[in-house]
Amino acid sequence: MGEVVNLRQARKQKARTEKERQASENRALYGRSKPERERDRLTSEKAEKFVAGHRREKPDDPGKR
Repeated sequence: MGEVVNLRQARKQKARTEKERQASENRALYGRSKPERERDRLTSEKAEKFVAGHRREKPDDPGKR
């Protein structure tokens, strides 16, 4: 015969495990320091300027349509 399991306790344990998994995921996603965020922002801005500088037509040029 199998082991007797209290379903209420099992549900609570499952919820705790799920919350911890979600917290771990959020720490990895949002848990960055200010210098890391600033570095990523500057990198993305630099890449955007590079791409914008190599476009054939400027997006704000009303004469070309």
